[in-house]
Amino acid sequence: MPARGQSGRKLRLWSIRTSWSTVGDGEFFCPDCGGDRNYRRRTGRRRFALLGVPLLPRGFAGPVVECAACRTRFGTEVLDHPTTTRFSAMLRDAVHTVALAVLAAGGTSSRTVTLTAATIVRSAGYEDCTEEQLITLVEALAADTGRMPRAYGPAPSSGPCGVSLAIELHEALEPLAPHLAPAGRDSILLQGATIALADGPYIPAEREVLTTVGTALRLGADDTARLLAAARTPS
Repeated sequence: MPARGQSGRKLRLWSIRTSWSTVGDGEFFCPDCGGDRNYRRRTGRRRFALLGVPLLPRGFAGPVVECAACRTRFGTEVLDHPTTTRFSAMLRDAVHTVALAVLAAGGTSSRTVTLTAATIVRSAGYEDCTEEQLITLVEALAADTGRMPRAYGPAPSSGPCGVSLAIELHEALEPLAPHLAPAGRDSILLQGATIALADGPYIPAEREVLTTVGTALRLGADDTARLLAAARTPS
């Protein structure tokens, strides 16, 4: 039996205590909350404490990312994951870039092709996208005005059209690929294939663009070929 007045728990005379300081903040995707939350970026100082009184410094802790909602602390690598809002924008831009690349490779003379492309781009998030807008952007690219034009704002100059297309595709797809499930990567490639096939079989330029899309999405050559072949098969 513990002595009278004792709680039965051993009194801890010493411990290591950490004093945290906030050095930044922002918004991130919290794995524990499962959604976008505000965070505090924090660093800490460890001290040896005797009877709860901090005495001797014992080095530094962190930096860590602390969720403002659930208070869970994570390593700073958690900031590499895009927020839900950022991820949606990246996905939207990726589909838009793929659509423009396929149209630039296959041409815009077919109404079926441009209508298919505009429908896919609108479904990805550019709700006001029209066939005319896509055609204008592709014509600007064909006129060698620079890299593939953005939907908004000027585009910097670059080299030949084919190289420009590859650069744009890699820039739009490579940062997105690690955050996509396999089905998501397949879906982007298949959307590009749907546009290319709207007016008939792939032409070599379209297949080359779609192969580049597969590479940028971290799909193996065999997987890319399988998906492009599957897209040609009527359901």
